[in-house]
Amino acid sequence: MTITTKQGESRGEKRMFIGHFAPAIVAATHPKAPGLGTLFVAGQLVDFAFFGLALAGIEKFRITPGMTAMNPLDLYHMPYTHSLLGSGVWALAFGLLIWLVTRNRTGAIIAGAVVLSHWLLDLLVHAPDLTLTGSPPKLGLGLWNYPAIEMPLEILITFGALAFFVARTRSTSPRSRLALVLLTVLLIAFQLFNWFAPEPEAADATMMISALVAFALAAVAAGSVGRTRTLKTA
Repeated sequence: MTITTKQGESRGEKRMFIGHFAPAIVAATHPKAPGLGTLFVAGQLVDFAFFGLALAGIEKFRITPGMTAMNPLDLYHMPYTHSLLGSGVWALAFGLLIWLVTRNRTGAIIAGAVVLSHWLLDLLVHAPDLTLTGSPPKLGLGLWNYPAIEMPLEILITFGALAFFVARTRSTSPRSRLALVLLTVLLIAFQLFNWFAPEPEAADATMMISALVAFALAAVAAGSVGRTRTLKTA
């Protein structure tokens, strides 16, 4: 695995994170959708896979300060996760897993669609480093170069989705409000750290494992919310 050490002044890591949960939160309001925690895994499955493969040296990235205005990650080799084809394979595999476990075809399709949404959201913010099949042309609309647009957009879609979820569901447990508050605080804390914490010294194992742990914690918190709320009846 290639590792490039950071040069110059520290800045925040600043990459889209919680915005990937917005499709999961909205999807959870479908009557046949998998649980919210499962959908949170789906929303970040592509990055779960990316950091896992990066730890194994299969996909690669490096820290390149100034790569974009908001993000120093040079994601130069990720054909198995961040190509449209690769993301589609992960979506198909996750949907198949859901179907095998639940025999819920609609839920499996919803889960797969949430996985695939990751690539589509990345297309908005990435510098051109995404591909269709793992080879050029490289794609990305580059909103990471426009923080005045990207930052409020990420907050809007995430917490707009959460407000929609709350409006479409009702509490089934006294713990529901606490679980919802904890999830909200966790998402805010993760995103503030993501935007404003000093960037890592290098693209090393500590950084990758930290990202995987953050994704897992968010899914656990979302699962707690999902277990304490149910859809409202008409």
